[in-house]
Amino acid sequence: MSAADSPITGMTSITRSLEALRATFRSRFEGAATEQALRDENAKILGRKGELTAILQQMGAVPANERKAVGELVNALKRDVELAFDDRLGGLAKGRRDAELNAPPFDLTLPGRVPAPLGHAHPISIVRDEIVDVLVSLGFAVHDGPEVEVEENNFGKLGYPPDHPATDMQDTFWVDVRRKANATPAAPVSGAGFALTLLRSHTSNIQVRAMTGHKPPMAFIAPGTVYRRDDDATHSPMFHQIECFLVDRNVTMAHLKGVLAEFAERFFGAGTPVRLRPSYFPFVEPGAEVDVGCPFCKRADGSRAGCSVCKRTGWIEILGCGMIHPTVFESCGVDPEQWTGFAFGMGLERVAVVRYGIPDMRLLFENDPRFLAQF
Repeated sequence: MSAADSPITGMTSITRSLEALRATFRSRFEGAATEQALRDENAKILGRKGELTAILQQMGAVPANERKAVGELVNALKRDVELAFDDRLGGLAKGRRDAELNAPPFDLTLPGRVPAPLGHAHPISIVRDEIVDVLVSLGFAVHDGPEVEVEENNFGKLGYPPDHPATDMQDTFWVDVRRKANATPAAPVSGAGFALTLLRSHTSNIQVRAMTGHKPPMAFIAPGTVYRRDDDATHSPMFHQIECFLVDRNVTMAHLKGVLAEFAERFFGAGTPVRLRPSYFPFVEPGAEVDVGCPFCKRADGSRAGCSVCKRTGWIEILGCGMIHPTVFESCGVDPEQWTGFAFGMGLERVAVVRYGIPDMRLLFENDPRFLAQF
């Protein structure tokens, strides 16, 4: 029997299959014009169901003493395929980069073809800006102050007695106890040699800073963030206020009510009534709570029918106010015999809740776009 007619052994069959694959894989990789096509071709060769796996299934026909040699051929081919794949992959990446560099230049500042979706101001920011605009138009200037404040400016100079509930650990976020520069080393922590710092519980601290830093007359508003240890459907541990105060000669409650009436007219709408109810605040005397006519149940003739928002009363409480207490003037170095003034403050969340009929104040801080998109 001639050599041409001799039977093909298992090793010979695998060797021929490996040689045939070696002869074609490079051209197949070169023919792949995209990265995805290249990866598909590589999977056809080295994948779990690829050509090399099919060749290895013939190992059962190879004599045991020849399997090591066949294994070396398979590993060599696999290594060459992997190197060729990586080389072609790098060539495709380089080709894409060269095409980008050699392409005609384009203007990166041109607007996109599809307009980007735009956000809008948060409802608290909307309310704050509108209130600031109204009060600035009435002649008040904006005054700023720190959120971390000393106890003296937050409570002491505003006439709070030491045992007032607001000064309790359960109502105020106390930050630090700092020794004053002139304190003796043996001074007790509770003594005058120490300054207590806290997160301001209202923006009335700016009233103190304004009166100690400026000479009257003055008219300021102080918008800002404040902190109290409250957290429920109508309270938040972090919220926003606007303080408004005016100091001049011969200021009376009539001036205060006139400003409040004009503010309600401009902010809540023409014909909005205002009423003052006597109330107590440590830093004003006399003091009052301020209600405005409910904007939700207003009839065409200006009367209020009563609704669930105003609890069927036709009125909604929005702020507290009063004439600045002489003790506050004295604490800030202002002569109460020459100067008088009024102050009022409101929570922006409460105004936003009233204006938009929001059932739970916590919705304002959860940042749910489904809720915020409604404003």
